[in-house]
Amino acid sequence: MEKNRILSGIQPTGNLHLGNYLGAIKNFVSLQNKFDCLYMLADYHAITTDYNQAEIKNHIFETTAAFLASGLDNEKNIIFRQSRVSAHLELAWILNCVARLGWLNRMTQFKEKAGENKEKASIGLYTYPVLMTADILIYGATHVPVGEDQKQHLELCRDIAQKFNNDFKVKDFFKLPEPIIPTNVSRIMSLRDGTKKMSKSDPSDSSRINLKDSNDQITQKIRKAKTDNEPIKLNILDENSKRFEAKNLISIYASLQDKNVKEIIKEYDGKTFSIFKNKLIDVMIDKISPISNKIKEIQKDKAFIEKILDTSERKANKIANDNLVKIKNTIGLI
Repeated sequence: MEKNRILSGIQPTGNLHLGNYLGAIKNFVSLQNKFDCLYMLADYHAITTDYNQAEIKNHIFETTAAFLASGLDNEKNIIFRQSRVSAHLELAWILNCVARLGWLNRMTQFKEKAGENKEKASIGLYTYPVLMTADILIYGATHVPVGEDQKQHLELCRDIAQKFNNDFKVKDFFKLPEPIIPTNVSRIMSLRDGTKKMSKSDPSDSSRINLKDSNDQITQKIRKAKTDNEPIKLNILDENSKRFEAKNLISIYASLQDKNVKEIIKEYDGKTFSIFKNKLIDVMIDKISPISNKIKEIQKDKAFIEKILDTSERKANKIANDNLVKIKNTIGLI
């Protein structure tokens, strides 16, 4: 019996951080024994906004190294560069002709990234969700791990797939992919401002834990992380609570320990954050330090990384091109 298939990916923009690990990579590792998995280095998506053309290749190698260092098995999974599988773009054009302008106009992530002057945003940023749909459908993925910021894109993917099936009278030709939403994983926020997402673009390096940070850097960043003077209490979780930074640190600890936030609050109820931070530092170093060391080790051998990517890309191309022939046949181009 065939396993269900997963397609997911990360933009290789360099400087991967704790949010990338807890929000995506850690979940990838847990899924690899249950699913047939393809994990994509989404370099075409990376160029929809400003990027460093001199550095993108190094960022691809770094992201691949992070995948491997975190526990992804390149023998079990297909780890590949999106730009090395041209079928993604061919299917994206076909799906551009299926998707509707009104659907894309509702995409909130475009509005957020484009800012106030949408006229200056690129067409690529606007049609990003259609390419994401092609990424998923070209492999016949049945499931997609998603965070809160990608749920709307997956709903669009399902709408486009359903419309294709209806337009060409091919019931169930494209599977409607189901979301996989990780449990016990909260959105990881900045260590300096609990209302903002942890981001590699934040000018303050103290706002994030990078996966390549040393033990000393992790220690200093957690010690300086913004909190408040109140002890840990269950009311941190109240909807009207303004203790954003306190909740963020507890959420990070819970995610690293694979526990529920309420369990952690019960464990540390009444204790100060000075005590809690010491425990968080110990847990974080225990989890992140081995990954950091391994990333640095793997990155030294670029030939090894290239070989893994080349091998996976041959497999990805075989699956994608076989499916593209079927798609072209369905719409009358073959």
